[in-house]
Amino acid sequence: MSGARAVVIGVGNEYRSDDGIGLTVAAALEELGLPGVLVTLCDGEPSGLLDVWAGVELAIVVDAVLCEPCTPGRIWRTTVDALRGVTRAASSHALGIPDALPLGRALGRVPDELVVIAVEAACLDLGVGLSEPVEAAVPQVVEAVLAELARLGITTGRRPCGRE
Repeated sequence: MSGARAVVIGVGNEYRSDDGIGLTVAAALEELGLPGVLVTLCDGEPSGLLDVWAGVELAIVVDAVLCEPCTPGRIWRTTVDALRGVTRAASSHALGIPDALPLGRALGRVPDELVVIAVEAACLDLGVGLSEPVEAAVPQVVEAVLAELARLGITTGRRPCGRE
């Protein structure tokens, strides 16, 4: 990973409604041009994840999750291992992020730290566009990712609102 200290991986499918949250957040972050950060998209297929997160200090995965009961737009900061252990919440992808981590460990292709920013989905049916509550969560998800990157000293250079 040439020069990248961190990678942000937007996981999802823009043609499955709220499953596009990861792609939407990745697009917003890409516009910021964060130094030392690779922003990329992934469909959740394990080998694709291994290729982009191997050897970085921090990998942040943004994905939709299905929960029961569901609060669409609710944001979770978690780990892949924690998602695997929760029977009421799972990634919207049948095979993907939870399967990639053990494979990556076995192959020595993991980041130093892996954080998952998961957003509860209202709808994963075929269709384009996020539901209202998930769309409303996009700015908060972007800020959650920026907070994770700030722990590495990576910032946008933006000043908080109301500050000079």
